[in-house]
Amino acid sequence: MSNTPNPPLPTHALPSYLDPNHLGPWGVYLQQIDRVTPYLGSLARWVETLKRPKRALIVDVPIELDNGTIAHFEGYRVQHNVSRGPGKGGVRFHQDVTLSEVMALSAWMSIKNAAVNVPYGGAKGGIRVDPKTLSKAELERLTRRYTSEIGIIIGPSKDIPAPDVNTNAQVMAWMMDTYSMNVGTTATGVVTGKPVDLGGSLGRVEATGRGVFTVGVEAARLTGMGIEGARVAVQGFGNVGGTAGKLFAEAGAKVVAVQDHTGSIHNDKGLDVPALLAHVQQTGGVCGFAGAEPMANDAFWGVACDILIPAALESQITKDNAGRIQAKMVIEGANGPTTPEADDILNDKGVLVLPDVISNAGGVTVSYFEWVQDFSSFFWTEDEINARLVRIMKEAFAGVWQVAQENKVTLRTATFIVACKRILHAREMRGLYP
Repeated sequence: MSNTPNPPLPTHALPSYLDPNHLGPWGVYLQQIDRVTPYLGSLARWVETLKRPKRALIVDVPIELDNGTIAHFEGYRVQHNVSRGPGKGGVRFHQDVTLSEVMALSAWMSIKNAAVNVPYGGAKGGIRVDPKTLSKAELERLTRRYTSEIGIIIGPSKDIPAPDVNTNAQVMAWMMDTYSMNVGTTATGVVTGKPVDLGGSLGRVEATGRGVFTVGVEAARLTGMGIEGARVAVQGFGNVGGTAGKLFAEAGAKVVAVQDHTGSIHNDKGLDVPALLAHVQQTGGVCGFAGAEPMANDAFWGVACDILIPAALESQITKDNAGRIQAKMVIEGANGPTTPEADDILNDKGVLVLPDVISNAGGVTVSYFEWVQDFSSFFWTEDEINARLVRIMKEAFAGVWQVAQENKVTLRTATFIVACKRILHAREMRGLYP
């Protein structure tokens, strides 16, 4: 599949708070919207809607540290589009978080939710902090203060946060409790990814990785690639990469290389994935795993493999390393891991890229199930949840595949065609108020 020739990028009317010379991830998202615009037909008159977040909140998050000093952190919550339903998207705690990044992540959530057809818009949140520098008590105070600050725009029917980079079920429990204290009633549906004992859903922890595996298997079936014996390389071995690696290994594939923030490891005969997951649980990273050889981080991108799963942070596959990738298929577990230039290089090489906005949508799909269960106070079994997840992912991927074939475009552009049409159709039907 090849992309149509890309016209010169238009000059965008940018919000005054962004630097046009350093647009960051938001610039990547704008390029993706430009690529899809020619396929939107009459809905293209609404396309500017997608190039502006509906609402962006920047908050100061002051907390008292354990040593008695006061520290201030910068926090964000961006609601990109709510035409199809309440905002939905994670909260990340990372020292390099920027407004541009949170804007882009919220926009990708709009696309992702529409691509799998769950009734949500896109939102995202973040705090500029390295959580490893905080004690558990400081992390709790940070989470609770941040939740109070963004409390004016979140809610079970307004905007529903979830875990993302460096946040987890415990952080969601603190957020849910803080919001509940502020509104005077237990509101389990204000966040998803909570502990099961507090209204969380079975199957949520593994949902994103299971979605990655599901679309990977579907794409392999459609292209004639066998999973049995396929060589897999995974970047990031947490919730997403670890689960995807485990499921591929159980299906008969060989995980030959893994990279995370502690380093890169390699075993040509295949890694013992359960043992590696236990090692990561114990030590916090893949480095030092006895059943593998260490390798240079840069060498990871050139490792001989059939399937590459980037499941860490955005902008990992760039024009500098895309040419070295030997995989036949890239399944994006992370959000925005491939730059547009790298996308074109991989496409020209005949590498099939399964884009984040469909392949990692398993997490938000099961978040949707959690939200529905919270509203009804009726909970499903894990088997029911996994079966519904797999069905939704397969149906969504089949629709995207068909659009890609019909329009002779990449799967990323095809996913954007499906999603943007749904969002803009909702926008058109709702009209402009007042």
